Amino acid sequence: MVIAAHPDDAEFSFGATVARLTGEGAQVTYLIVTDGAQGGEDPTVPARELTATRYAEQRQAARMLGVTDVVFLGLPDGLLNDTPELRLALTREIRRHRPELVLTHQPLRSLQFPIGASHPDHLAVGQAALNAVYPDARNPRAFPELLGEGLPAHRVAEVWVPGHEHTDLLIDVGRTAELKMAAILAHRSQFRGSQDPAADIQWVMERMRGNGPVIGCEYAEAYKRIITDAAAAAGPRPPAARQGAEVPAVAP
Repeated sequence: MVIAAHPDDAEFSFGATVARLTGEGAQVTYLIVTDGAQGGEDPTVPARELTATRYAEQRQAARMLGVTDVVFLGLPDGLLNDTPELRLALTREIRRHRPELVLTHQPLRSLQFPIGASHPDHLAVGQAALNAVYPDARNPRAFPELLGEGLPAHRVAEVWVPGHEHTDLLIDVGRTAELKMAAILAHRSQFRGSQDPAADIQWVMERMRGNGPVIGCEYAEAYKRIITDAAAAAGPRPPAARQGAEVPAVAP
């Protein structure tokens, strides 16, 4: 399951990994939290119209990556916080879809990467998603109304968040990097003022290219891997122990 704040976040952050997972037979669900109504620079476009456009673009981009199950929560764009209400909504979907792996936003502000990586909605979704994974989704006493909806507790095995300053997992995406780029460009509403959308996102390809040599491949996506299915999971390994080692992708 990919839990993302906005339409297009899944493609920018995880697109090539998602395509690799679906290509290997995994079933992936997208959970998009906001309505995407702040994702445009023309204030005359009605919010409802922009939301409908962005939802359609997200469905198209998801299909390109092999994802057919897209859930929209429709919460107001730009106003998210890690609230009990958001945790309940995320916990409900985790219990409904029962993923082994969750990919979501990093809950920590990066002071090294461009500021867009730390959009307030990203931080809120990252924090709420981790709280939903642990303890809420696995605890049958959390949000007891979900039991009445036929949604028993569920343990997510792992969470992957964008690595930023904390990378300890690199996934070889040499076969799916170009597909990720095409899926990003499917969000046409986000490039209306651009003379060359493909050039605008070359930084995405360059970032993947920069990650690749670490594990001896052409392109890689970088993550911080969080083992969540045991309360007493092993702590971080020394950097020397994990250099050059790719942990295999885990099917959600």
